[in-house]
Amino acid sequence: MTEDFSKFQDALLELIKLFEQKNVIIKTNSEPDSNIIRICGERSDALALAKAGLEEAAELAYATAEHHPYWNLLYNGTQILKIVLDKWNQELTDEELKEISWHADEIKNSTKNLVTKNE
Repeated sequence: MTEDFSKFQDALLELIKLFEQKNVIIKTNSEPDSNIIRICGERSDALALAKAGLEEAAELAYATAEHHPYWNLLYNGTQILKIVLDKWNQELTDEELKEISWHADEIKNSTKNLVTKNE
């Protein structure tokens, strides 16, 4: 972790302590090797966190579209997960199941292409 980021993280933790003294619950998750700090409110649940993380993965897929050999795997995987997470507490429709199946087929095709390249 860079020294400046470490100082920032320490200052942030002090700020969080001040809010906790005012009974504001804040959840944090730090990934020092990546210089990433996630801050969530007390009502953040696993589903909301999963959706937020998925947005980051989808952004990587969009940013690297066709410029990385795995972009299609990532893109189609995130599309499947988006449908699933959006309907987590509901039933998937036939149309959504067809869309998931289509993305799964795209993943299979991409995998076949990667295997062929490795042979």
